[in-house]
Amino acid sequence: MKELGLGLLIIGLISLALPLINPNVQYVFLKWINNWGPAVAWGIRGGVTLLGLALWLGFKNRD
Repeated sequence: MKELGLGLLIIGLISLALPLINPNVQYVFLKWINNWGPAVAWGIRGGVTLLGLALWLGFKNRD
C-alpha cells in the first residue's frame, strides 16, 4: 500500500503541476479530467494527491 500511495502522490503532483507550467497544452492523459469542467478537474487532481499522501503516510512505517 505504501508503494501505491507513493505512486498516486507522484501522479497527483505531476497532474497538479503540468497545467500550471504550460496551460496552453492539452495533455492526453489529463484530457478526460477536463471534460467535467475546471473545478471538478482540480478536485480530482487534489483528491488523488491527498489520497496518495494519506496512503503513503499511513503505511510508511509498516513493512
